[in-house]
Amino acid sequence: MASKNTICIWYERDALDAAQFYARTFSDSAVGKIMHAPGDYPAGKSGDVLTVEFTVIGIPCVGLNGGPGIAHNGAFSFQVLTEDQAETDRLWNAIVRNGGQEIECGWCRDKWGVSWQITPRVLIDAVSDPDRVAAKRAFDAMMQMKKIDVAAIEAAWRG
Repeated sequence: MASKNTICIWYERDALDAAQFYARTFSDSAVGKIMHAPGDYPAGKSGDVLTVEFTVIGIPCVGLNGGPGIAHNGAFSFQVLTEDQAETDRLWNAIVRNGGQEIECGWCRDKWGVSWQITPRVLIDAVSDPDRVAAKRAFDAMMQMKKIDVAAIEAAWRG
């Protein structure tokens, strides 16, 4: 990878599977260099996939097969801005239907434990509206959702 700053994500043993899923699911995503361990290590054997370079929507990442013991949590997430309900549905459903989990307010977790915010642009626009009453209506509507419903956010925003 050419980037000086790369996000390193710890996986128990499925970094390559995760990278391939992200590459299939998100635009501007790809799997790059795969490094096999040159020797045995605590989480694997010589020849096992140790790291996988990949991009997710243009963000350079490295997946590390580090073994059990480090759990993901919501303190780190990918926030993906979507343009409409169709894109929101496609990405949300891809993550959840591939062994993921719905959370709330547009958040979900993939089967590897990585958190994602699938965030329609209209939600950002609505909750940042200078009209604080309109923004609060949209915010309150979002607080009742798991996957974001664009039409419901727009309706709440308009009042």
